[in-house]
Amino acid sequence: MGESGRAASRTAVLVCQGRAAADGRAAVGRFADPLAIRLLRDAERVPVAEVRAGTAPQGWQARVAFESVRACAEVVVPRTVAIDGALRARVTGQLVVLGAGLDTRAWRLPELARTTVWEVDHPASQQDKRARLAEAAIAPHGADENGRIAVELPVTARSVRFAPVDLTVDDLGAALDAAGHDPSQPTTWLWEGVVPYLARSEVRATVAAVAARTAPGSALVVNYQSPSARAAVGRLLTRVLGSSLTSGEPWRSLWKPQQMAALLAENGLRVVSDDDLLTLAHTLDSPALSRTSLRSGRVAVAVSH
Repeated sequence: MGESGRAASRTAVLVCQGRAAADGRAAVGRFADPLAIRLLRDAERVPVAEVRAGTAPQGWQARVAFESVRACAEVVVPRTVAIDGALRARVTGQLVVLGAGLDTRAWRLPELARTTVWEVDHPASQQDKRARLAEAAIAPHGADENGRIAVELPVTARSVRFAPVDLTVDDLGAALDAAGHDPSQPTTWLWEGVVPYLARSEVRATVAAVAARTAPGSALVVNYQSPSARAAVGRLLTRVLGSSLTSGEPWRSLWKPQQMAALLAENGLRVVSDDDLLTLAHTLDSPALSRTSLRSGRVAVAVSH
């Protein structure tokens, strides 16, 4: 539990497991996240190893964990490739990652060498990530208790700053002010894997807060979910099975592309691209091509007017 009494995000761990499972196995040359496995703890690495080996475990709970990680890996590959490409094309001196979870971009994208990265997340989740970062470098000059050589995680970005924020109640602008973000300078905003877990009013309030700190030359990369009957059935089945994918973190808002575009336009942001994850997966010859529920996941890029 974090200081607020809320547990750290389990979805953040699952997404990190998905990236670790896919590293070096999917979209080779376009997707890679060798740091993801280092942010996971031993028990969390078990289903990752099983997915990478293609060996489904025995037992109901272990099988649910295996299938959750496998499905997540299929989703995060096209999503990560799309977002990484958008960030590389829109490098500014400031990158704000909203709902950062266990994101590794500040540690793995060389294009961010001249960029200061602000990671915004719920205090409990941010506390958990910082603990994991410390554990990943627990023995920088030798071997850990399992005989593995532990090397510190070097930051690729110019610097990383942490801003603990609960987007449902806290003032995003005040938190970023305290963390040194400069609203007069261009900022690239990344909002991945968060929108569905917020109520529509909370999404609107966050977009308004972002727009208030968005100077000309800025851009927003946002991942969101559109309505889909197939995806809704899948989510219901997942909840029934008790998967870690949704435990305690239900979806609260879905947006049609025209609704998202209208919301962003109301706040001075013009959408220049908006693609569904299934279309993105086709460009990667992904094994997820049979997972048509990917069509409900989208990545949009909007620029300031």
